[in-house]
Amino acid sequence: MPSIDLDAIRIDKWLWIARFYKTRKLAADAVSGGKIHLNKQRIKPSKEIKTGATLTINKDSLTWDITVLGLAKQRLPAKDAVLLYQEDPESLTKRQKQMDILREQRTLVGFNAPEHKPNKKDRRLIHQFKQF
Repeated sequence: MPSIDLDAIRIDKWLWIARFYKTRKLAADAVSGGKIHLNKQRIKPSKEIKTGATLTINKDSLTWDITVLGLAKQRLPAKDAVLLYQEDPESLTKRQKQMDILREQRTLVGFNAPEHKPNKKDRRLIHQFKQF
């Protein structure tokens, strides 16, 4: 685990550091939108968290139940960011099942998707079809 000398850190910053979101703005919007819960309570982006806190993160129809193990001052590489939290085993299996279902749905939909972007001729045919 990375060396840490912090007592507490803002939740939006921690979510960004732990690589759940690409930007702090996205993390703050998720917290404000009720996608993140601290100890099963809705919070604000400025709420400070400490090690040992339990978070529930809902993102892209997937759910993580995690325990915060560490804090950091700056964004870490992905392999180090994973060390900042520990996911509940039940949450992991549930999320894996959700991801498998999503993969299956994408493959089923993928059979109907066109193989290429429509060219000029295809677009003319589409417009002609839509007019009738």
